[in-house]
Amino acid sequence: MPLNNSSEGIQSAIMAALPSKKALKDELVTILRTELENLERAHQATKEAATHEEAKPENDKDTRALEQSYLARGQALRVEDLRTGLSDVSAMSLRDFADQPIALGALVQVEEDDRTLYLFITAYGGGNTLASGQVQVVTTKSPLGRALLGKREGDESEVKLTGKTRELSIVRVY
Repeated sequence: MPLNNSSEGIQSAIMAALPSKKALKDELVTILRTELENLERAHQATKEAATHEEAKPENDKDTRALEQSYLARGQALRVEDLRTGLSDVSAMSLRDFADQPIALGALVQVEEDDRTLYLFITAYGGGNTLASGQVQVVTTKSPLGRALLGKREGDESEVKLTGKTRELSIVRVY
């Protein structure tokens, strides 16, 4: 059987190699759950260290317990933020975006400087990579995510990140 070299045939082959959006979402949820478990353990250890007998100040200049309590408070806030993010991603609905503008739950294929990138638009978990590094998670709050929201296949998007302007061509929205 001859190989199909058409653009549509290549697109189909690429999408067949990528996991489904449900699999990407499930992978992200697993990553976030693991991160939450690790952070909760660290928070518990920090709380225990702040209230431990040995953390009591030896003099008025000893601030170990105070510093531990500040750290524990920061970790508690991070735990709550991560719980909210995990809940948001878990509840995120997935749909087909054929002929629809980019929104939460879209898998977007973009071209940038002759490179093809796959971006999964979510509410939380930006910066993570999924599917063995094939797909980058981008949040709707990030500059890149905001630049893509509402765009459609065939649109161009320009975003300035770290002082550099990036030009993206939106090839496909799944």
